[in-house]
Amino acid sequence: MKKYIFLAIMAIVSTLGLRAEQGEFSVAGQFAYATKHSMAGLGAQVQYEPITNLRLAPEFIYYFKTDGLSAINLNLNVHYVIPTSSAFAIYPLAGFSFAHFMPEIGHDVDRCGANVGLGAQYRIKEHLYFFTEERFQIMKNFNQSVTLLGMKYAF
Repeated sequence: MKKYIFLAIMAIVSTLGLRAEQGEFSVAGQFAYATKHSMAGLGAQVQYEPITNLRLAPEFIYYFKTDGLSAINLNLNVHYVIPTSSAFAIYPLAGFSFAHFMPEIGHDVDRCGANVGLGAQYRIKEHLYFFTEERFQIMKNFNQSVTLLGMKYAF
């Protein structure tokens, strides 16, 4: 498990070195709910916009133990941001997912897959945003819907 936490931290830290102008780089905290085992979790996301309206969003989510199962989820998503007003935007998303499931009984299970979904963000203050995402994770023998609610700060 330490290896996966280390990999998640390295993925997020590696994006911190990217040079970004105002509005191109943000960090977020989020609450996640996954439907397959009704698991709730907390996560962090870094967003970097290398070109206008296209955003890279690596993230780490830890799902709390539910019915003897906990999980770590690493994702790398791409968002295509569509502004609908000066404060509101929607974005389709797609990306890669890696999940490490840790049951109390039995062996740990790793799954790789894909994410497909839709998100929305609302600017509360100049650099502070509320966002929500709904995505479908497609993995071998393990598909689920994931709902995210979070706050992000844009630099």
